[in-house]
Amino acid sequence: MTIRFEVKKSMQVPKQKAYEGLLDLDSAKQWMQGLVRIERLDEGAIDEGSEWKETRKIFGKEATEHFEVQELREPDKIVLRCDGTKGTTGKGEYVFTYTLVSTTDQTEVTLDGEINGLTGLSKMFGKMMAGTFKKACAKDLDALKGYLEKKTVYEIKE
Repeated sequence: MTIRFEVKKSMQVPKQKAYEGLLDLDSAKQWMQGLVRIERLDEGAIDEGSEWKETRKIFGKEATEHFEVQELREPDKIVLRCDGTKGTTGKGEYVFTYTLVSTTDQTEVTLDGEINGLTGLSKMFGKMMAGTFKKACAKDLDALKGYLEKKTVYEIKE
């Protein structure tokens, strides 16, 4: 059973800046809610195949998940896969596809989320989990938007 959700956000930044912001793991601590740390599992620029562990504080406890870049099509698309079997979740596969489209003065970022491989009770409660994931992803995109828009205004003033 695949569970899907979608989040859309418009950002007052160029598409390239939004694309780079989504992949800038070093800056994530400045905007990502609950982030404790990100540990790269490889070196160099983020590319297809790049992996990292992301640890966040959720409900007062640390949770670590394993991410891998599945696809990059600069500056239009990013596909990230979270292997739940390698993290705190212990099950499932979570795929996050970001599509970026420019309009006249902004970038629309669409996140298509997909949750696969749930079993037992987690499968039964999957629809509720989708709502929770959607809210968390929306908060992350709002925080990224605020960070990038503030950063852009600051750069223009310099």
